[in-house]
Amino acid sequence: MQYRLDSPDWHTAVAGIISSTDDQSVADALIDAIGTIVDHEGTCLIAFHTDASPEVLHHTLEPEGEKHYLGRYLAGPYLLDPLYQLALREDKPTLCRFRDELPDRFRSSEYYRQYCERTHLLDEMDFFGDVSDTTTLVLVVGRRKRMFNKSELTRLGRIEPVVQAAIGKIWSSWATRTSASDRNDGMHRRLTRCFEKFGQSVLTDRERQISQFLLRGHSSKSIARFLNIAPGTVMVHKRNLFSKLRITSQYELFSIFIDDLGKS
Repeated sequence: MQYRLDSPDWHTAVAGIISSTDDQSVADALIDAIGTIVDHEGTCLIAFHTDASPEVLHHTLEPEGEKHYLGRYLAGPYLLDPLYQLALREDKPTLCRFRDELPDRFRSSEYYRQYCERTHLLDEMDFFGDVSDTTTLVLVVGRRKRMFNKSELTRLGRIEPVVQAAIGKIWSSWATRTSASDRNDGMHRRLTRCFEKFGQSVLTDRERQISQFLLRGHSSKSIARFLNIAPGTVMVHKRNLFSKLRITSQYELFSIFIDDLGKS
């Protein structure tokens, strides 16, 4: 198949984006359009809110992936997701490769093993669009069989204006037929409070801060850079917090946190 911006398939798909009036039809047409530009093995359009749990507006996941991603992920572990953290940043890009924005030890983290590795995504490109003061839409375009090559990345960059316009149109339709009051802001507050207060009964403020970085996949050196302290100091705090929590591994730290989320 020839992936070209002047192909009939591309223009037909773009026409579908323009002519569609409901969010699901626009999303379907958008995914069709992207499919004429690059090969991919799954997409997901997520609304990340600063004051509520994420919402999945559209996806092309298989049933097992839907159960895993839409069920387990939205139940709380999204708080550890680099994509969620990036979506909330004011200085975020409008298009990026997921692997380029990861904490340095993310692929060794328990969150990665439990929630990312199981999706079998080899590569991922993400489009970011701010649609309100509190909401950013992220379109994930995933690959499971091979990495995106240079020409594919270039093509994705060229269609960014179309993608941004389409996700804006999707949000307008979605927001019209849904209410902000329908969002799970209560759960989000409980989960956020659980994360912020994790270990509060036994850990110091600095130890809790470092535990949050560890849960998100940062190394001691990375934590030291963020906190402007020596890596050796981070190691001391890490040993202390492990001792106080009576654990010996990152896996146990993650397990305790997930248990706490389940109780919140």
